[in-house]
Amino acid sequence: MVLDNRSEVRKVLLITLLLNLVVMAIKASVGWWTGSLSLLADALHSVTDSANNVLGLVASRLASPKPDRDHPYGHQKFDALGALGIAAFLGVACFEILKGAIERTIAGFQHGLQPVKISAPELWILLIVLGINIFVTFYERNVGIRVGSPILVADAQHTMSDVWVTITVLLGLIGVWQARVLNLPALQWLDVILSFPVALLVFRSGWSVLTENLPWLVDEMAIAPEAIHTIAMQVPGTINCHEIASRGVVGRQVFIEMHLIVNAQDVEGAHRITEEVEARLAERFSPVRVLIHVEPPTYKSDRITYDR
Repeated sequence: MVLDNRSEVRKVLLITLLLNLVVMAIKASVGWWTGSLSLLADALHSVTDSANNVLGLVASRLASPKPDRDHPYGHQKFDALGALGIAAFLGVACFEILKGAIERTIAGFQHGLQPVKISAPELWILLIVLGINIFVTFYERNVGIRVGSPILVADAQHTMSDVWVTITVLLGLIGVWQARVLNLPALQWLDVILSFPVALLVFRSGWSVLTENLPWLVDEMAIAPEAIHTIAMQVPGTINCHEIASRGVVGRQVFIEMHLIVNAQDVEGAHRITEEVEARLAERFSPVRVLIHVEPPTYKSDRITYDR
């Protein structure tokens, strides 16, 4: 069974793209107006949010799960490639944030720190931005899990990092605001200091996206061979199964191959047994495509998988 939820994925990506553009514009405007390095870095992070949405739209257009002549296993790895593109964007954002923070730190020691001018109305605007980011995160993640879209889940992970970044920046700007009110110049350094944990949060999100999607691209085992063996052995007429292999991601698309020893004297009997095995595997791991090599009752093998 092949599931194609790309139209819903594109709808979600278009909605989040519009919201991310609004968020980016607000952060950039307030950051430029106040001279806040951490807020401008956060705006840069939001630029990658919008770029990720565009990347996701392109990947979703290409990532059809339906096989064709040139792609007999479907095109879903384009989806994982799009998620890796998100990880790359996060890496670039991390580098730019660290670069800006280091440059401003050096300039602050040499010529004095440029003060950040922030007021209460600007802080309230940033709270509204934070609310938009939180909505986008949960909306995108919930739909991504429901339809089994790695690009939506990865993008939600990215936006969640944006939520933590914005919270960190807000705390720093509140400290800077209080520095002006209480005349405490040392607190002006909060804006620069908090840029470093912001960069670490961005890097952590990118690493998470990378590790979640690499198994799909390198054909890592999707299901333990022992689990497949147990299900197959419950079907009447199955004597044994071996050379079991699987790849893909459970809930997204799984491909299973196996050799099945059946107690059948004709092709029709063997066919009935293999169809039952396929049906039970599909019930447990759908969507799944199963390839079974049938062997006669006299065949002997004690190898469940390729190495044991």
